[in-house]
Amino acid sequence: MPWLLAATVAWAVLLAALTWWSAREDPPTVREQRTLTQAGPVVDRALGHLVAAVGDDAWVLTAPEVERGCRLTPMADGATLTRGLDVLVAEGGERAVLERVADRLPADWRAGVRAGASGPRLRADAGEFVAVQGRVTSGGRVRFTADTGCRPVGDGYPGPSVDPATPGAAVDPVLDGALRALGRTAGSAPVPVSAPCPGGGTARTVAVSAGDAPVALTGLRPLAAGPPVVDLPEVYAYRSGPATVLADGTGAQVRLSASTGCPA
Repeated sequence: MPWLLAATVAWAVLLAALTWWSAREDPPTVREQRTLTQAGPVVDRALGHLVAAVGDDAWVLTAPEVERGCRLTPMADGATLTRGLDVLVAEGGERAVLERVADRLPADWRAGVRAGASGPRLRADAGEFVAVQGRVTSGGRVRFTADTGCRPVGDGYPGPSVDPATPGAAVDPVLDGALRALGRTAGSAPVPVSAPCPGGGTARTVAVSAGDAPVALTGLRPLAAGPPVVDLPEVYAYRSGPATVLADGTGAQVRLSASTGCPA
């Protein structure tokens, strides 16, 4: 019948129009529809919120990791972006850090700390299907992460931009002073890692290798402005102006970092 054919054609045209409009105007509704490019800024902002929540403890932003090869569908590969923040505290204070951070994160993240088989764990939802977690990795060490889960790559993860005029850009001379105090030279090029702060500005860590461990960290004590943040045989952290300098000799290589946080 001619009218049935006309109705079928009209329905097909309407369906195509609705599909086109939805693709242009509707936000993605599942993680697999959001690319790594779209999720990257959400992860960056999550790290800034974590830095602000950690506050005055000794912390280090770790380099972003993009792992390719996860499976979106049997026919399509994807990638996962993970960003991390390591916090060092006196042993026994790990759960207090997790709970303090959970209390300071945005209310709509629904952050909470629960006991698990491997110890207390923080879980939160930063939105856009970005998961935030915090866990104890060893005595006195807590790691916070934000990750995208498996996503289409899109244009890739460009990383956060850094304004060279921010206070974090001034931490390199602090590292030079710490290296001289240890009698060491940088064994690697400085690696800057940054995250946007919730209220504006940029949190930043710059890290270098300071040669083989062990090394006596007592030479750093005259550089501290006030009492040390962490003072252990293999780990020492102190404040120098707006930066927190951390020397970590627990690995094969001494890692030296200077981090500048978010405005109070």
